[in-house]
Amino acid sequence: MTTSIKYQDIIDAKQLLNLPDRASIKEIKSNYRALINKWHPDKCKENDEKCNEMTRKIIAAYDIIITYCNHYKYSFSTEEIRTHLSAEEWWFERFGNDPLWGKF
Repeated sequence: MTTSIKYQDIIDAKQLLNLPDRASIKEIKSNYRALINKWHPDKCKENDEKCNEMTRKIIAAYDIIITYCNHYKYSFSTEEIRTHLSAEEWWFERFGNDPLWGKF
């Protein structure tokens, strides 16, 4: 697969894999596995042709998403990382070891 993936291909793949706007690799793999489990010709309850077609589409969509993720430049800027602070980290960053707010 080439690294130049069209925007619409990514959107279509995202929809086929039932992915939210922001998804972790774990979520992507989980959705992929669930769909493959449902549509794999050995387990599918639909006709063989439809099962094979859906399996091919799911695999192609997964390949598109994984290729996109492998070439996506992740941000490790302080601002981006701070958007993922836990509640405790957020509180500590703002108030530190202040005795008024610290642990007893």
